[in-house]
Formats: sequence, C-alpha cells, structure tokens
Amino acid sequence: MPFIVRDPEGNIAGVYNQAVEGGEEVDAENAELVAFLRNTVPNAEAAGEWVSSDLALARVMEDLVDILIEKNLINFTDFPDGAQKKLLERRGLRKEFAYVADLFGAPEDGGADGNGEGEGFL
Repeated sequence: MPFIVRDPEGNIAGVYNQAVEGGEEVDAENAELVAFLRNTVPNAEAAGEWVSSDLALARVMEDLVDILIEKNLINFTDFPDGAQKKLLERRGLRKEFAYVADLFGAPEDGGADGNGEGEGFL
C-alpha cells in the first residue's frame, strides 16, 4: 500500500512506498492518489506505450538477425563481441522459455492440460 503526505491545504504533496513520518496509508486505487499521479506524471501512459513498442521492435530485430544469418547474408562473427554475447543470451532465454512453455503450457493455450481446465503446474 502506498503512503501519502499532505500539504497544509490537505492536498497530496508526496507518495512513498513505505511508511514515513506524517504520512498516511491509502489504497492504491484511491481516486485522489490516482488523480495526483496522473497530474504529476502526465506522460506515464505514453512512456509505457513506447517501452512496449521498443520491446516488440527488439524482438523483430532479433528475428531479422536470425534470418540474415540463416540466408548467409551476414555472419554471426561479423557482429562485435558485445552484440554476439547479447544475442546468445537472448537465444538462451528464448530456449528456456520455450522449454517451460512446453512443459507447463503457454498462458494462451489454456493451461497445463491444453483445454483450459488445468489444475496448475502438476
């Protein structure tokens, strides 16, 4: 739960993630808190959209690199060492995720038993 501190007029002056002297605990969905955050960080929603877009574009770039390598248009060793390391790390993470998804079912396929009635992981 967030904690807020009010100014002398009773308006929210600050928000904290832990208790502070003179602060009061409020629900995260408190209308006054939500309004304060929207007014304080007006571009937060747009920033979130940019982050989502950047993540999607990063995936496209990874796929593009894979295609170029498969077609022998570029060699993996043509990339700088740092880029090679990052690409290998991402491939490893993708393989781990695919392995876990195969074991337990990806979220979009309805669960572990594939029919949406899974009892969890076991």
